[in-house]
Amino acid sequence: MSTEIPAVVVGAGPLRVEDVVSVARHGAPVVLADEALTEVRRTRAVIDGLADDTEPHYGVSTGFGALATKHIPVERRRQLQRSLIRSHAAGTGDPVETEVVRALMLLRIATLATGRTGIREETLTAYVAMLNAGITPVVHEWGSLGCSGDLAPLSHCALALTGEGPVDVDGARTEAADALAAAGITPVELQEKEGLALINGTDGMLGMLCLAIHDLRMLATVADISAAMSVEGLLGTDDVFAADLHALRPQPGQALSAANMRAMLAGSPIRASHDTDDCPRVQDAYSLRCAPQVTGGLRDTIEHAARVAAFELASAIDNPVVTLDGRVESNGNFHGAPVAYVLDFLAIPAADVASMAERRTDRFLDVARNNGLPPFLADDPGVDSGLMIAQYTQAGLVAELKRLAVPASVDSIPSSAMQEDHVSMGWGAARKLRRSVEALGRVLAIELITAARGIALRAPLQPAPATAAAIAALEATGRTRPGPDRFLAPDLASAYRTVISGELLDAVVAVTGPLN
Repeated sequence: MSTEIPAVVVGAGPLRVEDVVSVARHGAPVVLADEALTEVRRTRAVIDGLADDTEPHYGVSTGFGALATKHIPVERRRQLQRSLIRSHAAGTGDPVETEVVRALMLLRIATLATGRTGIREETLTAYVAMLNAGITPVVHEWGSLGCSGDLAPLSHCALALTGEGPVDVDGARTEAADALAAAGITPVELQEKEGLALINGTDGMLGMLCLAIHDLRMLATVADISAAMSVEGLLGTDDVFAADLHALRPQPGQALSAANMRAMLAGSPIRASHDTDDCPRVQDAYSLRCAPQVTGGLRDTIEHAARVAAFELASAIDNPVVTLDGRVESNGNFHGAPVAYVLDFLAIPAADVASMAERRTDRFLDVARNNGLPPFLADDPGVDSGLMIAQYTQAGLVAELKRLAVPASVDSIPSSAMQEDHVSMGWGAARKLRRSVEALGRVLAIELITAARGIALRAPLQPAPATAAAIAALEATGRTRPGPDRFLAPDLASAYRTVISGELLDAVVAVTGPLN
């Protein structure tokens, strides 16, 4: 648990995307609001009132899924909850990232804190303690169909809460019982309804959506930076980014991207050098001229996804739920379709922004189209290959992005003896979107290196101040300057780290002021 990052309060209102990122990625501590605990105690009393009832109540005194019609006697109901968690912790494959598991745990805590699940206060506070202690249950890559929510991933977390299964603490693998003991946390003995309350939600896919929204917002701005640098280095024009032209088509993301590109190119001596009446170029290629339209489309898709995420962050997802007036009702809110759709949707513009960036890179390397630069930006063409194979790498990434843009949410494999006969596949959509986000970042890093080298080859002409700042940030960790061939992979990796760390964006903003 971090003591330097402000705590995130859960239960006083809906969480924000930024709250999820803060806890999941940066280790912010979690604090439960007093009003949340009051509501948790109130609704637990409703479940306790049903515990000894001879009438069947789903999740309290019945089996689950296709076994929902089987009545469970009072003396076996706690065993019912233990068995639920053990049997549903059935994931397989490599462990998913720590930040994903922490996001999932936070979002389950947020639902539990609404009081709509009937969880006990001591179970909820133990879950918060486990998260704050940095105990990360091992959750596997495969196992969730996105309905009823992310059952298997959440079950692995619930299992750890009861003192079973493997966990990671500070990067070291250990047993949950040992980790809980070291943190002074008593393993939870689940009571009626609590097993379902811990596992019946869309928290895994929602957590990954929140992380993707955060990352894609930053990458959209980086895409504007890299596109502007390519326009500059390829001797393109910024006239097409004028605000009044974009006002003729009032797509909000497009206008924001065009404004970023104008800010990047402001004061460019390279741009001024060919702003003459005898300039032979009438129109730039689409990959230069239409960059705001494409990246702007990504921006608008991100904000649509953020709207869906905000609704989900304000939700209390469980089955059954304890309603505000004290009824215990079954429902279908755990179905992940709304989240799955936007997870799939985001992968489409991510692929297209990357595709356009790759076309600009290829234009830099082709003497027929790069306006006087050497082939492949090589130091000694023929002896040196320059950035030839960097573009191959970029093309391979773009091809993968196109494959990842195929939607998961249109698929469904019925489960639970046809009781759960339509599922969302939202977890799968989220997993592939994470790969898309990474691939987009790597594609943009290669364009940045290419544009930086192309701009350097325009010397003695100097780039725009913002461009110079971007190049300096790249140079601080790798090499972009022209010269004889050298081992290129480390430079690509350095550029990628400079992008995803935010260092590149920070360097540019220090010159331009805030960007969109």
